[in-house]
Amino acid sequence: MKSLALLPPPGAAHAPVAASRALAPWGDDVKRILCVRTDNLGDVLMTTPAFHALRDACPGRHLTMLASTAGATLAPFLPDIDDVIHYEAPWSRSRPPRSHPADLAIRALLEERRFDAAVIFTVYSQNPLPAATLCYLAGIPHRLARCRENPYALLDDWVRETEPEQGTQHEVERQLTLVRAVGASTNDTRMRMRMRELDRKTLAATLARRHIDAEIPFIVIHPGASAESRRYPAERFGAAAAQLVLATGMNVLITGNQSEAPLIRAAIDAAGPSARPFMHDLTDAFDLGAFAALIERATVVVSNNSGPVHIACALGTPVVDLYALTNPQHGPWQTPHRVLFNDVECRWCYRSVCPQGHHACLRGIPPADVAKAALDLLDETGEPASGAQPASNAIATHTG
Repeated sequence: MKSLALLPPPGAAHAPVAASRALAPWGDDVKRILCVRTDNLGDVLMTTPAFHALRDACPGRHLTMLASTAGATLAPFLPDIDDVIHYEAPWSRSRPPRSHPADLAIRALLEERRFDAAVIFTVYSQNPLPAATLCYLAGIPHRLARCRENPYALLDDWVRETEPEQGTQHEVERQLTLVRAVGASTNDTRMRMRMRELDRKTLAATLARRHIDAEIPFIVIHPGASAESRRYPAERFGAAAAQLVLATGMNVLITGNQSEAPLIRAAIDAAGPSARPFMHDLTDAFDLGAFAALIERATVVVSNNSGPVHIACALGTPVVDLYALTNPQHGPWQTPHRVLFNDVECRWCYRSVCPQGHHACLRGIPPADVAKAALDLLDETGEPASGAQPASNAIATHTG
């Protein structure tokens, strides 16, 4: 099995990312910090160690997150975030049509909140200067971000952007090194998601209504992803699921939102009639809290590289990550895992649809490898079958 770390990074060289230039640490007077992270759920989760470092650096700090709909939904589960401002930023993709009065209203709100500092968290393909301009116009005195060009007055604290030309960091480490530049560091670099008993009870009630015994070990498979280029074929998920049922006798819970219902049905159909009694369609069955509780209870999660992988990492759940080679920075972090991919010359394309049309980085992974990776994780974490009886040897696998 190949490791992402062994593949050539995007850009010209294997050189490590250059060290940040020296910045003055933020003092005890920097109490109210705006954390700007206006992209997706997984991006927010991968920033949680940096949130913790900011809070840990100075007692009494108050952190507010400026977030998209996905990020705002996640905010109640983030232990280091005190409150959230929902903002569909015009510099973020896939946003609905809008007019500038909404942006002026956000600027006024930020000014009214009188923040001492703002940290603008970005992936390296994003430009921080629109957010920096907003924070500058709101009168926030300290503004920190990574930037390629000289931001002049828009950022008073900034780290030169060197990715991807001088190598890349995992997204967690990227954000930790950013805040470390102003004196915020932590020895605890885990991703964080705070679970609530209400969500665990909601999960139990939802599974009970569907006649699924939550006390019996189960596997979660998530065949969807927001980008087509990051989706392993649903039929192959089904073939892998059939092999897992055969080996463990566990229930396999297939999750996704309403738009992913065809993928879920295709995976269940491909598993074949013998495995089907163990397969459960959980299309649109949960809100975020109950879904996280499901991930928390799973023996292993098998998923495309999408939000469920990052939730699993935050909760310490073993995960098999079907990793399309579109972006090298967003793999699993500090949880038992296997990363599966087929190496291709066109790696790190950053495209939502495979530009070559072959989708070989995912289609080159046999379902048997997916099942083996999950079984290896179950063995390593002491969860093999957990009392469940293997299903009949008559189960057949179908690749569709």
